[in-house]
Amino acid sequence: MHDARALIDMGAEAIRRLARRGYALDLSGLESLHSRRNQNVRSADDLRAESKRVAGEVQRTAKEGGDITGLKERARELKEEIREIEAGQEQIEAQLRELLLSIPNLPDDAAPDGDSEEFAVEVRRIGTPPAFPFEPKDHVDLGEATGILDFGRATKLSGPRFAVSRGAGAALERALATLFLDLHTRRHGYTEYAVPYLVTRKTMTGTGQLPKFEEDLFKTGVADRDLFLIPTAEVPLTNLYADEIIPRAELPLGLTAHTPCFRSEAGSYGRDTRGLIRQHQFAKVEIVKIVEPETADAELETMVGHAEACLEALGLAYRVVRLAAGDTGFSARLTYDIEVWIPSQNTYREISSVSNFGTFQARRANIRTRGEDGKPKLVATLNGSGLPIGRTLAALLEQGQQQDGSIDLPESLFPYLGFRRISADGTPQA
Repeated sequence: MHDARALIDMGAEAIRRLARRGYALDLSGLESLHSRRNQNVRSADDLRAESKRVAGEVQRTAKEGGDITGLKERARELKEEIREIEAGQEQIEAQLRELLLSIPNLPDDAAPDGDSEEFAVEVRRIGTPPAFPFEPKDHVDLGEATGILDFGRATKLSGPRFAVSRGAGAALERALATLFLDLHTRRHGYTEYAVPYLVTRKTMTGTGQLPKFEEDLFKTGVADRDLFLIPTAEVPLTNLYADEIIPRAELPLGLTAHTPCFRSEAGSYGRDTRGLIRQHQFAKVEIVKIVEPETADAELETMVGHAEACLEALGLAYRVVRLAAGDTGFSARLTYDIEVWIPSQNTYREISSVSNFGTFQARRANIRTRGEDGKPKLVATLNGSGLPIGRTLAALLEQGQQQDGSIDLPESLFPYLGFRRISADGTPQA
């Protein structure tokens, strides 16, 4: 969320930057609403001051034996005027808050122009995509042929776009999550958390999922509880510090968690709805940083490296791109996508997004620290996928597939699995 005064003071610059992401800022409307709010505040303060003065006169006049009838009537009128102006103030505050909550973050000028993935700028490529002397299968066919993935029974249980993993597949999912958590906690310095999977509307609003993206969320209908299933661990991890002032000496904070994620994926279709790429429920290891704003740009680069380390440990070919301003998420200033090679599609597909939100989420969630002068100030927040289990599994199956139908696995997973290969019939092989 934005500071209205800051947007107004930026003027044409705010309009320019938001236009880069396809948002037309009604600056005059914002300024008018903000001005009405301030005028109401001043009017209410003046009326309260007069009410206090009249109350004092009532007491003095009564002590002196004078007539207080007129003063009491004026006191009653002032109370009614204050009630009316406070009611109007609540309406204006609600309108201003609703407007500010709908305005996306200002994109960083480092984000290229454009409104789709076609305008992303490639930063680097790591690894060589495997070349096969046969037509590579996709992960769905590989998983079902080996028996380690079962989409039919998942559909029977829950409908389309769910998956069941079995045997070596389930073990592989568990191994991936543990490997990623070990990397982030032992090498990268994050603290692991176990967090709730159901959160409040206020929590969802704090990180920017609400009010704009409610149709993409799963909501519970239990009694009067207004709870949502988390779309990513970013939501509970970041909001752990909502409405708090974090001691400056504790920054930067690094948090990680392995959780299920739930998304309705409204409007998505086509090839991504087949298999593990875009599901209603999937598991993911998330990384979050809470830092001083001055260090956020450097922390973003560091976090991209942390997500890359997961792919490098698995020996997967990938590339890093910087997203265009118009393709950057609602809350983000700048985002890097890490894309892994998917042989069956003969292209790179997104496996991790790492974003710098600046103070945008911190303002919404009221997360602060203290500056050198001791006064409270907003922190900056960042987050990234480190990594999603399903998409990583898909890339491993496809990049590791062999002509005989077996799948070779990276050496880094052996300590977690106890096997290095999945045979064509799904049997683990040392």
